[in-house]
Amino acid sequence: NLRTIRSIPLRLVGALERCQRVEVRGEVYMSHAAFERLNRELEAQGEAPFANPRNAAAGAVRQKDPGVTARRDLRIFVYQLSHAEPFPFEAHSAVLAALRESGLATNPRSQPCAGLDEVWSYCQRLESERDRLGYDADGAVVKVDSLGHQRRLGSTAHHPRWAIAYKFPARSAETRVLDFKVNVGRTGALTPAAVLAPVRIGGVTINNTTLHNFNEVQRLDVRKGDTVVVERAGDVIPHIVRVLLDRRPADAVPLPLPDRCPVCGSSASRPEGEVVIRCTNAACPAQLKESLLHFGSRGAMDIEHLGEAVVDQLVERGLVHDFADLYRLTVAQLAELERLGEKSATNLVNAIAGSRNRGLSRGLYALGIRFVGERAARLLAEHFGSVDRVASATVEEISEIHGIGPRIAESVRLFFDQPPNQKAVEHLREVGVVLEEASRPAGPKPLAGKTFVLTGTLDQMSRDEAKARIARLGGRVSSSVSRKTDYVVAGEEAGSKLEDAKRLGVAVLDEAAFLDLTAPEHDVRGGAP
Repeated sequence: NLRTIRSIPLRLVGALERCQRVEVRGEVYMSHAAFERLNRELEAQGEAPFANPRNAAAGAVRQKDPGVTARRDLRIFVYQLSHAEPFPFEAHSAVLAALRESGLATNPRSQPCAGLDEVWSYCQRLESERDRLGYDADGAVVKVDSLGHQRRLGSTAHHPRWAIAYKFPARSAETRVLDFKVNVGRTGALTPAAVLAPVRIGGVTINNTTLHNFNEVQRLDVRKGDTVVVERAGDVIPHIVRVLLDRRPADAVPLPLPDRCPVCGSSASRPEGEVVIRCTNAACPAQLKESLLHFGSRGAMDIEHLGEAVVDQLVERGLVHDFADLYRLTVAQLAELERLGEKSATNLVNAIAGSRNRGLSRGLYALGIRFVGERAARLLAEHFGSVDRVASATVEEISEIHGIGPRIAESVRLFFDQPPNQKAVEHLREVGVVLEEASRPAGPKPLAGKTFVLTGTLDQMSRDEAKARIARLGGRVSSSVSRKTDYVVAGEEAGSKLEDAKRLGVAVLDEAAFLDLTAPEHDVRGGAP
């Protein structure tokens, strides 16, 4: 689909032409002129127009037919060279110049600034010109130019320390709340929304707005019939800023807290200390697609070929209503799906069948129990050994497991207390899914208390096999390097985690050293690391 965008060259020239491998990042967008043209065409054909250019661009990129994408007149601005071999650049401004020289479109308004006064002047000027850009933009990103300084500054799990966004003030308008509705998201979150009297903000008609969660509803004290001020965050997402209390009618009605899922009727729960109310039924139709994708994901049942396009069709055609239905699918049924011939259907059926024996640890993770990740699932499986013992355990018994806190324990108990979830587990058992952990001889745990981080590619085993080996010897695997990390295992093409390890003085193991440390004899001899 991206190859249909004319501003993406099919062959690089200039500085990047000499690179053996290149990865660039950018943002696809639709200009205001192209958006208006597209909506006129849709309306002429009797189809519903798009709400805004962002939705139109995102929908075009996701099209299954590249011909549709090509007709949408998309464009792109490339803003980062995230990988190149070799990488000869020392400044972000030099990278942008090389991208342009190589035929990639960068934003022509990008500008180096000598200090913060220049940055402030630039942002103010850009804000004054926002209506003349010809496309939607919600601000500017200010970056440290030196790539060496960027590496030294590093990043948190959420954002880089070497960049910050300057956001334009949001546009706003007044309108009235006509009604409320509660949507159920893919993870079971019950999200309140307000139905609004239509109002135009920044050239877009707003009819609905999310209220995020029920704490926000109470904070705003928004009621049916209220007059409210609505903004478009980032010039895209509408939200209620405040209620005009002096214009509240006498019969304004508040939104009650739900105790049942509006889709499946199962009980809705808000764990202590959280703001989100959730449906507790893993088989709820509103979250079924996402649940199935998680069930088949790599760390769960690892069902190859079970992608989003297949799952969408399975649910929409009524072929799958819960996890167990996957194991009842036939080649003939799957071969009728779009883009899935007999050979692909056979491969998928075989992949599903092969997942029956993944064991309890993966099975518990696959069920999508809130707060139960791969590590918690493994701890539960090792402690209880069977899904029946997990399902009958009390909160106190689960909390006694080292590494399992009360929040996880309460979530596990809540999950297995729900009749739909009990049925889902029983149905999995009926189709032959093994929900017991293979017995493993008790032995020493020489890596107990040790934390590992894996980076790069190992030759002799997969990432999952390396994790399993560490866990078998009592260690744990983390996703990020910190001063509490004991070892970083660095394979081929190790990334920034290796640099973090060197900077923090964390021990680095190559594959040979890792294999020696976790050699099978440690299981019986208990050799100290």
